[in-house]
This record gives sequence, C-alpha cells and structure tokens, in this order.
Amino acid sequence: MSSYDHRRYARSAAFRKKDRRWPDRSIKKAPVWASVDLRDGNQALVSPMDLAAKLRLFQLLVRMGFKEIEVGFPAASSTEYRFLRHLVEEGHIPEDVTIQVLTQIREDLIARTFDALRGVRRAIVHIYNSVNPVQREQVFRLDKTGIRKIAEKGARWIRDYASREPGTAWTFEYSPESYSDTEPEFAVEVCSSVREIWKPENGQKVIFNLPATVEMSTPNVFADQVEWFLDYLPGREHVMVSVHTHNDRGSAVAAAELAVMAGVDRVEGTLFGNGERTGNMDILTMAMNLYSSGVDPRLDLSFSREISDVYTKCTGLPVSPRHPWFGELVYTAFSGSHQDAIRKGMAFYREKGGLWSVPYLPVDPADLGRRYDEVVRINSQSGKSGLAHVFERDHGILLPSWFLPDFSGLVQEESERTGEEVSSSRLMEIFRIHYLDPASGWTLRRYAVESTGTLVRLRATVDEHGKRNLEGKGNGIVEALLDALSKHIPQPPDIEQFTEQALSSGTRARAMCFVRLKANDGNSFSAAGEGEDSAEAILQAVLSAVGKGHSPREFS
Repeated sequence: MSSYDHRRYARSAAFRKKDRRWPDRSIKKAPVWASVDLRDGNQALVSPMDLAAKLRLFQLLVRMGFKEIEVGFPAASSTEYRFLRHLVEEGHIPEDVTIQVLTQIREDLIARTFDALRGVRRAIVHIYNSVNPVQREQVFRLDKTGIRKIAEKGARWIRDYASREPGTAWTFEYSPESYSDTEPEFAVEVCSSVREIWKPENGQKVIFNLPATVEMSTPNVFADQVEWFLDYLPGREHVMVSVHTHNDRGSAVAAAELAVMAGVDRVEGTLFGNGERTGNMDILTMAMNLYSSGVDPRLDLSFSREISDVYTKCTGLPVSPRHPWFGELVYTAFSGSHQDAIRKGMAFYREKGGLWSVPYLPVDPADLGRRYDEVVRINSQSGKSGLAHVFERDHGILLPSWFLPDFSGLVQEESERTGEEVSSSRLMEIFRIHYLDPASGWTLRRYAVESTGTLVRLRATVDEHGKRNLEGKGNGIVEALLDALSKHIPQPPDIEQFTEQALSSGTRARAMCFVRLKANDGNSFSAAGEGEDSAEAILQAVLSAVGKGHSPREFS
C-alpha cells in the first residue's frame, strides 16, 4: 500500500531577515575554488578510484588551475594514506597548490592525518561535526553544550598537532555540518568557540565552511542564512568563510552563487557535481556561469573534451549530453528556427565583431575547444536554414533559398525513415544522388561556345551508349541550350529558377549551378551541375534537370 502523501512532511521553514542585502549584489569576481573531487566525490563512487586514477584526476585539477584540492581522508584507509604520501614524497604538489584533508574529531584519526601530511609545504586540515537538531537528538543524543564541546576538543587537537610541525604552513578549517538545517545562532556560537581556540587574529589561517549537507530549502533561504552568519560571526575580518552545497533539490549551483552574493569568500564543489545522493555543487557550471557574464573564473576550462574524458575514465561516471556548458549536445541545434537564428547570428558576429552576442549560444563554443560543426546538426526536426548552414560550413556550397524546400523534404524523409540524425556526409550523398548525378544518358561530355555580340552559338555532346550532338543559339548559353533541345524534344521545359556560384578561387576554380525547370504538364524538376567553369556547370545543371523529365529515347 502506497504511503505517498505530502502531509507527512514539514514545510520548509521561512528565514526572516529584514535587512538582507545580497539581492542587490552581483558577482564581480570568482570565489576561491576548492575541489573535493578526490574525497567527497570519490567516496560517492560505486568503485572508488585507485591510486593511478586519483593521481590522474589530481593532475587534471592542477592543470585546470585549482589552488586548493582536497586529496582525501588519509586516516580512513590505507589507499587514502598512501595516495597522500605519494603526492608528498614524489613531488606532485606544485608550490602554488594547497592540499586539503578531512578528518573526524577523534584524536587517533587526527594523529594519523598529521602523520600522512608529514613534510608537506602547506595544507588545510578540515574537521567537522554535525550540529543540527536532528543529529543532536537522534544520532549523538547530546545537547548543544555537548555538541559544542566536541568541536572545541577537535580544535585543540588540531592546534596542538600542527604546532609540532612548524615547517608546514597550516590552515585550519571547521564545518558545522548540516549548517542549513541548524539554528544559525547555535552555528555562530560553535564557530565562535572554535575561533577563540585557533585565534586567527594572531595570524593562524582559518576557514569556516558552511555546508548545506542536505539541501533543505530554496537558494534564497540559504543565502539569508549565510548572510546572517557573516553579520554575527565575531572577528569576521580574520577568517575566510566558505560554503559546501549539495544538490538534493537541484539548486546547489544557485545556492552557492547566492552565497557568494551574500559575502562568502570560498566555494567547495566537484567536477560535474559528483557526490553522494544527487551530488555536490558543480564547479564547472558555476565557473562557466561567471565566464559567460564576463567574469574571470580563474580556472582554465578551454579543453572541455579532455576534462570530460579524464573525469569519465577516472570516476566511471558519464557526462550527461545535456550537462550545462560541457554536454555533448549543448552547442547543437536541431530545431529549424534555432538553426536559422544561429546561422544568421554567427554571420553577423563575424562581420561586426564586438562582444559575443549570438542567439541560443551564450558563449562561443570555440572558447571551450568545441568546433562550430557541432552547433547545427540535422534530424527530422531541422529546418531549411540548418540544412543551408551545414552545406555552407562543411562543403562550401550555398544552397539557394528556392532550392531548399525540395531538398529539405528529402532529408526529412530520410531522418523519419531511419529515426536518426542525418550526418553531413549522408546529406551530401542525398544531394549527389537526387540532384548532382545526371540521369543516365544526360552527362555532358564536351561543348564549344562561340559568341558574336550578344548571340551565343553552342555545340555540345551528350553521351549515352552512342553520341548525341546538340546545336543551338540564343542570347545566352542557357537559351542556346534550350534552343538545341527544342530540335530534339517536343515542347522543352522552361527555366523557372536559376542560381550559379563559384566554389573556389584560383587557377583550379570550380563552379556550381542550380536550376529548376517547369515542364508543360506542370511538373517541376530541380538539379545541380558542377564544372571547371560556370558554363560547364550551367549546361550540366540544365541537362540533369531535363533528364529528370525526359528519357534519352525521346531524342528524335
């Protein structure tokens, strides 16, 4: 029997902050980024990374520009411990990178953590304990005083163990776990007690990290909670304040962004939001949100495909094709109206320059190492403009607007028949079969043109088993060809549409011509011709169109 009933759950509590200031702010610089991929992200994997995978991901994070990287929970397992020792002993940690480690508040675990850190140049040691009412009552069965004393005890142990290693530049980090579900007054109380032990005003670097361990409310409520904490934390000027948001309600990025607007200095997260349950805050999304707004994200995301590939190989997790900014299909348009707007917008940008402003493309795909040939792709939902864009982009052919409806119909039939996207090479194959390849018996073999003033005399040979010779005259090469055909075909068709273009320039220039003929029975036939010059292209296009409505046997 189903228990599906919304009345079983409490409504999200409102947070009343009358003097909120964050709604009037915007983010003008990137926060300090702290990657927790190798710890928080790793512990959420079905098969945690081995040493080789962790090292490869660590090197990727360094290349991307992360300056603070949480490398693990060294007291939790021998693998975590050995990985940290490998980083230190083999010199994998660049001078400008600070590694971070996490430990529970137990002296034996803290002692092993500091042993694992032996000889490191600089490190962040991160301790935490749950302070929210649910865990106080149900898990620890302690009152507020008991919970605060756990934090104080951990702070003293961290301070004392660090004092034995004066050669390392230490930063202490404390998280009141589940801050978003905790009375903010109590969170400030606990952090104030920790601050008094660590004394950041005397020069000890301290981070207070506010986790939305389980996302409990809308992002604006979390921003209010963060701003309230910053308003009431004693000695705020001496500490760095960080957030660590989770994605249970799908709003981890929004919550982190609003928290930065509320005044925090630092954001913890992972690549692609990997993490337990629905995941952590996705640093890639938030960083690209800043980049697309003209703010330097202080991370290099220009090699997006490699970032995705390394992440997938190290974690075993896929990247959604619709992932913001990095997904395989993010810079692809199948919709006809979108394709038309993108094609015109990109042409306008190439002509005018200035700030990037192209419909449906908030950033230039090339900035992320993506190619323009990924932007417009063809399926049954695509329109004529997309087809024109692909042909111009991939084959250097400008399809005339009058030609597109007929060709687009063939492409749509192909996509509906297969149920798949139509590749650029397949588009060209369809074009060649239906328009460019002459019908049997209608291939132009040779021709000669003589001009006297405006009069053109044409002699041409059309080959089908034997040779068929055509001779005609007119005010242009097309009229001369139609005159020649009229001597062999009763009631030859009329020219309805005609477009020619150069395909390349230089000594090996080629030309293409598109033509639509209308027969006396009302039927129209479209074809294309390609040649070494415009005359050859024009003649072949007309012959191919005629060949669609007439058999070579009709020659008298």
